[in-house]
Amino acid sequence: MIKQNLEIEKIMKERFGKDTIIALATIENSTPHVRYVNAYYENGSFYIITHALSNKMKQITNNSTVAIASEWFTAHAEAMNLGYFKKAENHLIAKTLSIVFKSWIDNGHNDFNDENTIILCLKVTDGLLFSHGTKYVL
Repeated sequence: MIKQNLEIEKIMKERFGKDTIIALATIENSTPHVRYVNAYYENGSFYIITHALSNKMKQITNNSTVAIASEWFTAHAEAMNLGYFKKAENHLIAKTLSIVFKSWIDNGHNDFNDENTIILCLKVTDGLLFSHGTKYVL
């Protein structure tokens, strides 16, 4: 099992350990809502820069279980608002995200002086990953 876990982590890091687009699904009043987001994967979690007052965050506040998907990958995750991007506790992941998302991070879409600019962490709880004909269960 350890060997398979190391293999899964290697594939996940290769595929998603960079600026990548994933589908993120939330629920509101029993209705699913799906949108594409830029995400970065590291150590079992995806990280997203977003706005605390967005619809997705309102939906996550009411139900923190989300679904995510990308090419040959689907999973559930527990969503956690890590808070303000520039908060001291977020320094390391914020620095990494600044590098990973460097092609668009300063294009005016995000206001890093706004304390509602936050980091959303999606901790993968279960899922399926397909790679070269092999099915991995997360």
